[in-house]
Amino acid sequence: MKSPDKKLVETESNQLPEKIVNQTNLWQKIKENAVTVIIALVLAFLIRIFIAEPRYIPSDSMIPTLATGDRLVVEKVSYYSHSPLQGDIIVFTPPPQLQMQGYQANQAFIKRVIATAGQTVAVENGIVYVDNQPLKETYIAEPPKYNLAPVVVPDGYLFVMGDNRNNSNDSHIWGFLPRENVIGHAVMRFFPFSRIGLIQ
Repeated sequence: MKSPDKKLVETESNQLPEKIVNQTNLWQKIKENAVTVIIALVLAFLIRIFIAEPRYIPSDSMIPTLATGDRLVVEKVSYYSHSPLQGDIIVFTPPPQLQMQGYQANQAFIKRVIATAGQTVAVENGIVYVDNQPLKETYIAEPPKYNLAPVVVPDGYLFVMGDNRNNSNDSHIWGFLPRENVIGHAVMRFFPFSRIGLIQ
């Protein structure tokens, strides 16, 4: 009986381990990629929950500052150390009085902070007053066409208004916004590209 070719046997014995090594390397790469994807997803989730998130403007209540369709970055970190400040543009979930009107608890609104706890707000003859001082509002679409008797913002609440004063469902209609409803501070527009920049 003729013995097998020695070179053929050596070749086959060398190929088998190489295939096993290749398969092992392939599975190792798959596992490494899977771990990378999982870590990226977890980080994205944590960033969205605790640091910042993108938001879309669905209405024209903030014209001319923000237009329908604008995409924003809403940061959350600064409000861990302090409450929203007068003039900040904030994103928030609807308070109970808006939910009673049919808005869902997971919807988001965006308005400008006009007054904080302890301040008095009034609207008279197209001018908004805070603590009896008229606000200089270069950002509004037009002066408000309504009056509002003086109201004092309670502790733990904010008074918010849209820059499009006469087309905004805001605190002059439904009252004060609880501080805990604030999601974050709208700081930057990233779309459309022609209007990229910080929001003021």
